[in-house]
Amino acid sequence: MAPDKASPRLSTQQSPPAPTQSPQPKPPPTSGPQETPPTTVNPAQKGYILRVPVTDVVVPVTVLDKHGKPVAGLTWRQFRVYEDGVRQHISYFTSDAYALSVVFVIDQTLPSDVMRKVNHALAAVQGAMSPYDSIAVVPYDGTGPSLVTTFTAATSERLSAALKEAHGTGSRMGVPELSGPMMSGPTINGQQVDPNLAPQRGNSGMLVMPKSAHPLNDAILYAANLLAQQPKGRKRIIYVISDGKNIRSQASYRQVVKFLLTNNISVYGTLVGDAATWGVGFLDKVHLPLLSPEDLLPKYAVATGGQVDAEFNENAIQESFGRIFAMTRDQYTIVYDSHTPLLSEKFRKIDVRVEGIPGLTILAKRGYYPSASMRQ
Repeated sequence: MAPDKASPRLSTQQSPPAPTQSPQPKPPPTSGPQETPPTTVNPAQKGYILRVPVTDVVVPVTVLDKHGKPVAGLTWRQFRVYEDGVRQHISYFTSDAYALSVVFVIDQTLPSDVMRKVNHALAAVQGAMSPYDSIAVVPYDGTGPSLVTTFTAATSERLSAALKEAHGTGSRMGVPELSGPMMSGPTINGQQVDPNLAPQRGNSGMLVMPKSAHPLNDAILYAANLLAQQPKGRKRIIYVISDGKNIRSQASYRQVVKFLLTNNISVYGTLVGDAATWGVGFLDKVHLPLLSPEDLLPKYAVATGGQVDAEFNENAIQESFGRIFAMTRDQYTIVYDSHTPLLSEKFRKIDVRVEGIPGLTILAKRGYYPSASMRQ
């Protein structure tokens, strides 16, 4: 059970403006420091009178130093937020931690040896959470995602049982024989004992194995639909343990990203198995390696402002849970009021910068798709 955010292009004055006055939106600054400080009170906790229709855009921001450690102590004056290249006025700013609503997505299409490591590491999930967080558990295999438990308290026995139930056996694939005595079965005097094992006429000699399914897109979309139903006031997170491969999903990457950004959902995760071979530990949008088109988990993290670790062994996988969940609590939350009309669902690009400190990595969603729920 669980709680995003509201906004303040609002006023606490009790009497309406004179009829001859026509309130106009304040144009966003294009350069120089922001003169008007943002509110430090969560707009959802205070009553206001709506004066100018705006689009309320919530941007969780993680700031990391060159070692991948969160940078604390920044103020709103050091941040610059741009939408489609235009500087925006920050209307709300806080570094306070929020309770989390998390859907834990577990890839059960992993090789069996990797799956065993993941199964053992899941015992550390609850230790990385706070008592105020709530978690749902969604494993997925070649047939698609399933729900082990809907949102439950992070410290509950129900979650502990659900994580055990989500243990998978993983996949086993035999190695095809393309040559040697087992290629075509036994023979006597040059004749096949079993004609069913004889090479077929017209066969090129290549044994084509059917492609297994790794429906990562479908699993993330399933999790996102669960999170979209959560009440406002909590950070919405999908945490994926996977090798990042997406094969034979019904949903497209673009469709899923649009849904995530529309509902203010961030994707985090731990890459395991073969996906971890090109880099262990901290991955960011600047240092992403050349990925196969099938390896989508890091791309989801970059698009939504999340983060991914790549880890080989069981202990490192366990440590990644605590490291990444701690990162989500060290975020800054920025709200700005976009005055761009909500006449279309066109993607709006967001660029967040920190002034005066070189060498930082800024993790924030790359944009959003406006929706009616964002209108204040």
